[in-house]
Amino acid sequence: MKKFILALVAIVTFQIAKAQMPGAAPNQAPPSIGRIYGKLIDSTGKSIEGASIVVLQNKYDSATKKRKDVLLKGTISAANGDFNIEALPIMGPLKLTVSATGFEAYTQTVTFQPKMPAGAAQQKPANGQMPDMSAMASAFEKDLGKLSLVKSVKELSEVVVTATKGRLKMDIDKKVFSVDQNIVSAGGTAVDIMKNVPSVNVDIDGNVTMRNASPQIYIDGRPTTLSLDQIPADAIESVEIITNPSAKYDASGGNAGILNIVLKKNKKNGYNGNVNVGIDKRGAINGGASLNLRQNKFNLSLSGFGNQMKNRNTSSTDITSLLTTPNVLVNQTGSTIMNGGFLFGRAGVDYFATNRLTLSLSAVRVHGEFSPDAVLKTDSSYNNASYISFSNRTTATKREFNATGIQGGFKYLFPKEGEELTADFNIFNGRNSNNLNYNTGIYTYEGGAKTGEVLQQILGSGTNNFVTIQADYVKPFSKAGKIETGARVQLRTMTNNQSNYMFNNSTNEYVLVPNATSNYKNKDNVYAAYISVGNQHNNFGYKVGLRAESSDYTGELTDTKQSFSNKYPLSLFPSLFLSQKLSDKQELQFSVTRRVNRPFFMQVIPFIDSTDQLNWTRGNAALKPEFTNSAEVSYSKTFKGGNTVLVSAYYKYTTNLITRFLDTVTLASGEKRPISTYQNAQSSQSYGVEFTSQNVLTKWWDLNSNLNIYNSKINTDNITGTSQAAMWSWFAKVNNNFKLPADFKIQLSGTYQSKTNLPVNQNSGMGGPPMGGAQSAAQGYIKANWGIDAAISKSFLKNKAATVTFNVNDIFRTRKMDQYSASSFYIQNSYRLNDVPMFRINFAYKFGQMDMSLFKRKNMKAESEGSQGAMQGMQ
Repeated sequence: MKKFILALVAIVTFQIAKAQMPGAAPNQAPPSIGRIYGKLIDSTGKSIEGASIVVLQNKYDSATKKRKDVLLKGTISAANGDFNIEALPIMGPLKLTVSATGFEAYTQTVTFQPKMPAGAAQQKPANGQMPDMSAMASAFEKDLGKLSLVKSVKELSEVVVTATKGRLKMDIDKKVFSVDQNIVSAGGTAVDIMKNVPSVNVDIDGNVTMRNASPQIYIDGRPTTLSLDQIPADAIESVEIITNPSAKYDASGGNAGILNIVLKKNKKNGYNGNVNVGIDKRGAINGGASLNLRQNKFNLSLSGFGNQMKNRNTSSTDITSLLTTPNVLVNQTGSTIMNGGFLFGRAGVDYFATNRLTLSLSAVRVHGEFSPDAVLKTDSSYNNASYISFSNRTTATKREFNATGIQGGFKYLFPKEGEELTADFNIFNGRNSNNLNYNTGIYTYEGGAKTGEVLQQILGSGTNNFVTIQADYVKPFSKAGKIETGARVQLRTMTNNQSNYMFNNSTNEYVLVPNATSNYKNKDNVYAAYISVGNQHNNFGYKVGLRAESSDYTGELTDTKQSFSNKYPLSLFPSLFLSQKLSDKQELQFSVTRRVNRPFFMQVIPFIDSTDQLNWTRGNAALKPEFTNSAEVSYSKTFKGGNTVLVSAYYKYTTNLITRFLDTVTLASGEKRPISTYQNAQSSQSYGVEFTSQNVLTKWWDLNSNLNIYNSKINTDNITGTSQAAMWSWFAKVNNNFKLPADFKIQLSGTYQSKTNLPVNQNSGMGGPPMGGAQSAAQGYIKANWGIDAAISKSFLKNKAATVTFNVNDIFRTRKMDQYSASSFYIQNSYRLNDVPMFRINFAYKFGQMDMSLFKRKNMKAESEGSQGAMQGMQ
């Protein structure tokens, strides 16, 4: 009997007790399946909201050879005073600490004591089966009941403090904006998210800029070729705004910084997930679901989202051609109907091999199909009123893309606190295909006799593959000091095949036009290493770094076998960050960095691409890399009640700025045609002041606001002999959040962009003679525009599991693209407006929580089946 009892106790405490059972792995850590919950009240029985509850555990620190309290978990009490903390270790005593403004601190020791069910020691196995141990589950849940806090004698009268989760977190080298509660973007894409992120401006085509330049887009800390409209908003947890990247980050990408999109990835014990579905005013459906499972050493996350697109947009362009006398006047009006959508899926697994080693693997899959139909009407006449012609071009397009990404890596924590080694890889493969059919009818005038017809077909396909391998090591050398070093390799391969066919009426078939066909392939490799040292002395902190990069590329026009190559020598990119903490929660920061933007393949090949007859382009083999030096000084202050303000002044200076430039090409017939190419401007500079704040105005109203006032200028004296005058501009963004009774929420957001220079390094812009080409930032400006978005949501069911959201974007149809461009050859005014206002309604439901008894039973079954031999051997 004694042996039987000992065996029974061994099985029950399997994976719980640190003592080893026969067959168990040595030093196996006890599972974190403990749960503590209760309710906070004051002396009158009134619930206490917003109190901070943390759980500490006393552990031995191998580095200091001393024991110390380590933070395990933390939470904030709900409006009714309830709190719940899960996934706690069940061995050894824990310390629960409660703190709330106006109350004395409260501390209580909590111990989980697994017990055998009553009478279990006297029970005998029936039919060889173990007795039911599910009753043990309750031993790992501690109901602390109502905890009464004592009011502090130092309490100030008439002071109301409300705990609010900050949406904006400010760090020494970045700002982190939490978007998981952003209801304005529900059912949309990352483009809608960016419209409400401070410091970020989004134009009508979904292109984003920071301080009037295009940033690099990262996903989970690594570069991606996915565009923002291919990432669903509901998959995003936060956005990191890095205006002045340190030496740790890739030096490539020009002068606009980095936008890092952090995807949602839950790591709670047990199971949980959510589903959502929505529809917009055009009947386009969006929906998705995510599921997270964690048990013992594994964490599995799955998510999938889909978005239909049925957008409409209109455009208008007026062009004055200065190439002829008299000048030619062209008026174009266009409309586009978009039909299509995309699917986004993600799967990830983490394996907690030991307390110090974590292995991770994840995959992303994106598939999209689009079929936009467009109509472009063109009226042409001389400015002496004599008419030339009228044309009506219809475009039927089919586009498809598929992208697959795989990420993997490990993180190892050394015994010394803060010392860690990480390594990861990122493999991305993208494929696209397109089929365009142009049908252009030419008439004497609109409604007049048809004088001709031009039929054109473009068949294209391409691939975009890259591999990134990176390793980073962090070594503390003092309490606050550390050295960071790492190396990175990025290997990228691109192919493009695009064939242009014109219809031949005599043969009644499409005929390939060789000189209007663009087929190429290229490889682009970047090699980098960095080291940075940071430390904190009292209130002064610093971080100094140096990055070394070299790169090379090779390319080939596959039809003509012309090849191009270039190898950029090793360049150094230093960075310096300083911070000084002042009194009253104030901090002063200063940073200086250097970055580079290298020309990509299509910018350097001297090939005239006349695929689009209305927009010819040509590369420039003489392009040089551009280098940008940036300086920024910031002041931040945190006020009472969760109010924070950040003021930044910045300056950027770029040499050899790569910019689009409108030129002409003379054909064999002597005719001059406009052509869009690239040039190195002599330099560019921008400077400004940016204000960012997070304010909790009342317990039901908080807002984030951003204001950027800047001056920008591009020096093109080396190209044209003159430069466009410098321009002062400003950009503002405000995001209001209101918490109403009955679990209603309202979000009201607005943006304003004043007249500003065209963004630099914007490779996919719009408007350009005679239609569709991006204009140089040195040859035009964008007129002022503004817009307002709003949303309302209602949460219901137990634990607010269900939420219905209604949102509308650009309520007053004012967020338009109104652009002016001018050169020695053309003067152009263009106007575009998307399908606004856009209405969406979404339903979301979250489910699941840690069900300890379910997982305990599951474990008990596996343990009992696997331990029968051990029990019998001990009898």
